[in-house]
Amino acid sequence: MPLRPLFDLHTHTVASGHAYGTLQENLRAAREQGLLALGTSDHSPGMPGGTDRTFFENYRILPREVFGVRLLRGMEANITDYDGSIDGGTVTEEMDYVIASLHSHCIRPGSEEENTRAVIGAMKHPCVKIIGHPDDGRYPLDLDLVAEAARDFGVALEINNSSLRPSCRRLNGASLVRRLARTLAEKGALAVMGSDAHIWCDVGRFAEAEAVLEETGFPEAQLLNLRMEGLDFLLRKRDK
Repeated sequence: MPLRPLFDLHTHTVASGHAYGTLQENLRAAREQGLLALGTSDHSPGMPGGTDRTFFENYRILPREVFGVRLLRGMEANITDYDGSIDGGTVTEEMDYVIASLHSHCIRPGSEEENTRAVIGAMKHPCVKIIGHPDDGRYPLDLDLVAEAARDFGVALEINNSSLRPSCRRLNGASLVRRLARTLAEKGALAVMGSDAHIWCDVGRFAEAEAVLEETGFPEAQLLNLRMEGLDFLLRKRDK
């Protein structure tokens, strides 16, 4: 039976500097895809060409529902060192959720040990609820350790639909997403699908990710997008 994802938390607008859709276009696309909730998660200030902290501070003007779609206020923050520091500053505390990701513009690829330490360190930040695209072969990870830490910290690892598409620049994304799915299933860790949309027509697009999850027999109980309780979990504040 086809999956019915209810929300997409990894989306970008023109504010990120390298995306091509507006927030209004993304919301309309979310409604057309039948999503109940959309998270807008533009890049944090450390990404070249992106916005600054005042953009995120002004999220307070955003309505909580548009076109019948619940609107959530997020940020994709950059992991900036091998201890897991993230940029964004104190404004991260005002977000509904934060995705933390390794980006080549912000941190050079390290050894497997360094990259793993960076990702696990980012999980310790109380605002971080998702690790974005942990499937980039440029940043080798010990996925066993990462999945165990995610389970223990209550952080979801992303099954990134963009990583499975030929246009993606990440290295070996297709094979690594499959390996990630199997590891998460084995370790009992949580997954969340993200479109990583940089244009409105990709919002809520999960076809490639769904195919991988079906192929690997991923347990639906560990996939947060399939129930609104999964969204509640991702929005729940963690203790500092």
